[in-house]
Amino acid sequence: MPVADPIADARRAMEVCNACRYCEGFCAVFPAMERRRSFTDADLTTLANLCHGCRGCFYACQYAPPHPFGINVPRTFSELRLDSYAQYAWPKPFAALFRNNGAVVALAMALGVGIVVVLAAALQNPAILLGAHPVRPGAFYAVIPYAVMFWPAAISLMFSIVAVIMAVRGFWRDAGPSQRTAGALGAAIRHAMTLQNLSGGGHGCNDRDDGFSTARRRLHHAISCGFALCFSASGVAAIFDRLGHPAPYAFWSAPVLLGTIGGFLMLIGAGGLFWLKLCGDQAPTAGRLVGPDVAMLALLAMVPLTGLLLLALRATSAMGIVLAVHLGFVLALFLMLPYSRMVHGAYRFAALLRDAHDAGTGK
Repeated sequence: MPVADPIADARRAMEVCNACRYCEGFCAVFPAMERRRSFTDADLTTLANLCHGCRGCFYACQYAPPHPFGINVPRTFSELRLDSYAQYAWPKPFAALFRNNGAVVALAMALGVGIVVVLAAALQNPAILLGAHPVRPGAFYAVIPYAVMFWPAAISLMFSIVAVIMAVRGFWRDAGPSQRTAGALGAAIRHAMTLQNLSGGGHGCNDRDDGFSTARRRLHHAISCGFALCFSASGVAAIFDRLGHPAPYAFWSAPVLLGTIGGFLMLIGAGGLFWLKLCGDQAPTAGRLVGPDVAMLALLAMVPLTGLLLLALRATSAMGIVLAVHLGFVLALFLMLPYSRMVHGAYRFAALLRDAHDAGTGK
């Protein structure tokens, strides 16, 4: 069940942890905690977003349930992170999207797919939409016009980028002044790229139970690398298009190879994280995050899955519908970037940067 007051519970937990300090080497949270003697709400929110949920402190803690203190830092910080996403969401009325996030993401997926399919059906001759097309330059645009393909995705992506920037700006402002340390940005980028805080105290994380594992770290790397490759594929395809070479492209072309490798990596990462979520110990897990997490993983899986299906079926009569469905999932992904668990990456990077400044070192 959800924590009644995540801020109060987090403050109580940090006061106990600051007195105990058994877990000081487990991750970045505990050294950051030890630099404070008291905790403002902004301090606690920063620590919550610095936490990567490796859960090592839960299994090592002598005060964890069933101890009367009931210290459960991973669950408490998960609750607090979700509250921080709603607190800083931009525009403010959209904060309500985090309350029923799983349902919202599912609705966005259905809406995105529905919009693109309806537009394609309304603007295109059914014989063309449902017909087979030779794999040659411009075949996709013959089915779905360029404007329908490009502008909804571009506008939604630009809006989402602005919304994420505004949200993280509010989070950073409330965290208060910090030292400006040379090398802090490089340290934050290095920690984010390597997912260092998903290595626990160096042995790995407790992905499923009290045994150590690096599976979650590797699966996160698979998703992030896969997403970067797919985004690169789209960028290279846009350059090709501007040079007069519209999609679809040959299998051995750069856009297709980048997208194929990236798509498989995203599917492996999303599927693996979903499996860990199903079979993992639920004690350190915040129950209300299960829906948002599953919805996010489903969306991250459907984009590459439909993209790979499009590659396999692009010479058949199914191409038009699969293309519309794929573009619908892409649109849903762009729309939900600021209002789903996908935003956690931006907040965690901001927390890593703030911690690197506060630590007074670029190491």
